[in-house]
Amino acid sequence: MARRGNGEGTICQRKDGRWCAAVYVLLPNGGEKRMFVYGRTREDVHAKLVELQEKRRRNVPVVPRSLKLGDYLDYWLAQVVRPGVRWNTYKKYEQTVRLYLKPGLGRKPLGRVRVADVQAFLNQQIEAGHSIAKVHIMRTVLGAAFTRAMREELVFVNPARLATSPTAPASRNRPWSADEVRQFLTVARNDSLYPAFVLLLVYGLRRGEVLGLAWEDVDLADDVLRVGWQIQRIAGQLARVPVKTAAGRRELPVVPIAREAFIEQAERQAAARRRAGASWAGNDLVLTTRSGQPVEPRNLVRVVRAAGRSGRPAPDPAPRPPSYGSHAAQDAESPTARCDADPWPRPDLGHAGDLHRQRQR
Repeated sequence: MARRGNGEGTICQRKDGRWCAAVYVLLPNGGEKRMFVYGRTREDVHAKLVELQEKRRRNVPVVPRSLKLGDYLDYWLAQVVRPGVRWNTYKKYEQTVRLYLKPGLGRKPLGRVRVADVQAFLNQQIEAGHSIAKVHIMRTVLGAAFTRAMREELVFVNPARLATSPTAPASRNRPWSADEVRQFLTVARNDSLYPAFVLLLVYGLRRGEVLGLAWEDVDLADDVLRVGWQIQRIAGQLARVPVKTAAGRRELPVVPIAREAFIEQAERQAAARRRAGASWAGNDLVLTTRSGQPVEPRNLVRVVRAAGRSGRPAPDPAPRPPSYGSHAAQDAESPTARCDADPWPRPDLGHAGDLHRQRQR
């Protein structure tokens, strides 16, 4: 009688009368494991054996009952998330998994996590005092992991996507008026990060984009500002990296208030370079520390808030950092859209739209 080959499986009857089949299956981590299935009749066990053999033939991994959700999340982070996303995105996912998902759901078998389990977990996080935004991130990360598990045919339902995410009460921030913006810039005029405030307010750049600008990106001869880089903290170090998407790389007109800020910053930086001497870091960034190092993005936020507390009108007890997007929506003006009038005109700088209209002619 010919010997059965590896992977063909074995069927036998146990002493207790039940039937048992054994076959080697593929695991999610790429390894193999001998799996046993049981049934009351030989036909039942044979059907289960054929199903497992078909999965092996199609190179579909099988989730053993011992595979916990926490173990799969570790695999997903290392093999799927880390190679495919930016470092900051990976760190956010990793922190969410480590601090919340694994402690709350990690011991449950991957194939046995139900919608009710996820819903109870989300409700518990709200009761524990976490913000709705943070709980929404937990659900999003868990949903992404289960979506990958579905693509690998490890599960057939995404319980995170079917769970109900708590909704936040509707709220609307009041945008700054032109007078408030003028007051803010007046108070912050002598700050070393004044050009950053101008770029945040006038162009609505992200803080990383503001801090990632180099002098080669500022063309005052043609009045063009090129945005294509950003400062991020990666593995504990500040690094200048490209923006995420092609749409993020763009050219903007240098309006008069920004031109003056750039000229003042060049003079301020030249003086700082002379004072620092050999200790100057030597990079070409527009905004740097006193020693020429990149500015920590979180420090920019702290300075903006401090300046806001000084420059915001007194009646508001809790000033918010300036948000150009909301301000532009109120005034319907933008240097990259319609520049019929300067949203925050200053008499000494002239008309903010003159340059843009000249470039359109």
